[in-house]
Amino acid sequence: MSEPLTPEQLRSLTPLNALSAQQWRELRSQLVPQPLLAGQLLFRQGDQARLTCYLLAGELQLQDAAGRTQTLQAGSEISCHPVSPGLPRLHDARALTDISVLMIDSATLDRLLTWRLAHQDLLLALQHSGADIEWLERLLENPLIAKVPPANVQNMLARLQRVELAAGSQVLEEGATGDCCYFLESGRAEVIRGAGSDHQVLAELEVGACFGEEALLADRPRNATVTMVEAGSVLRLDRQDFFALLKAPVVAEVSLGEGARLLTQGAQWLDVRLQEEYEKAHAPQALHMPLQLLRLKARLLDRSRTYLCYCDSGKRSSSAVFLLSQLGYSVYALRGGLDVLPAVQRDALLCESGAGYLARSGGRTERSR
Repeated sequence: MSEPLTPEQLRSLTPLNALSAQQWRELRSQLVPQPLLAGQLLFRQGDQARLTCYLLAGELQLQDAAGRTQTLQAGSEISCHPVSPGLPRLHDARALTDISVLMIDSATLDRLLTWRLAHQDLLLALQHSGADIEWLERLLENPLIAKVPPANVQNMLARLQRVELAAGSQVLEEGATGDCCYFLESGRAEVIRGAGSDHQVLAELEVGACFGEEALLADRPRNATVTMVEAGSVLRLDRQDFFALLKAPVVAEVSLGEGARLLTQGAQWLDVRLQEEYEKAHAPQALHMPLQLLRLKARLLDRSRTYLCYCDSGKRSSSAVFLLSQLGYSVYALRGGLDVLPAVQRDALLCESGAGYLARSGGRTERSR
């Protein structure tokens, strides 16, 4: 079996290169190149499978319904982007030579990407307030936190309760009811099962570790005891707070048709994808303001104007709308994102390419050169 792609190889693939090393590890089983022989089909025109495909080696031919063909070569600039990303597919994709491709579940990739970019935006904001960014980065990589919608993460951080503990303090007791979970902020702790001479040390917890979440999620008694080996502090998250934060906030959305009507009234597209995605293709006169920089750049937007946010799946744009709405802007998300548009409509919308448009102070829009 082939080995997964290395970080060096992943850094050339957009938007996969925006993920963290921890997220690449989560995707490890999907990062293994797949071989196709010359003449084999990667996908057919009309396919609906939600897979993000990259050409890693060889040549691939795309053919549309009219018989027009385009040849993709591995290593070219265009091969750093997903192959024919719109659904249903507009092309038959056939290997001209023996090729190697990467196929990733699009929903998983988009979930991880939305989290990563929303967190980068949040960390930028918290850095200005003097927060411990290294600690927060470790906290945000925790699988439990990944269950919370990105728009709710800052609210979750505000609900964490710090508890100072002396060495020898018992944080959790085996068999007790699980009404909260903890994150180890400082110090060392160990996980113990059993009591007295029969006890067994299962693990030593490092700073940033989450514990107690199994009982919280499964509503079962604690399955182990956690004791502080040295003095330190933990952050407590109550069960009721956690479950209240699992529900994604409702944001204002519009269909493509409703968006077109708003555009005639002076609204403007706001593309919150990565720069490489934007430069490849974007909506007419769309401002570019990637999600990870949105909080920092929002002050450049015009408060008298309505903005229509879009991304591939709608997840990044929903996070953007939630943030901008909190800041007092009139803003909507394209419902379902670009992925729900028929490929013909998607291509018609993303009709411009290149550096595009930037927001300047005073709400001005400037064409990038």
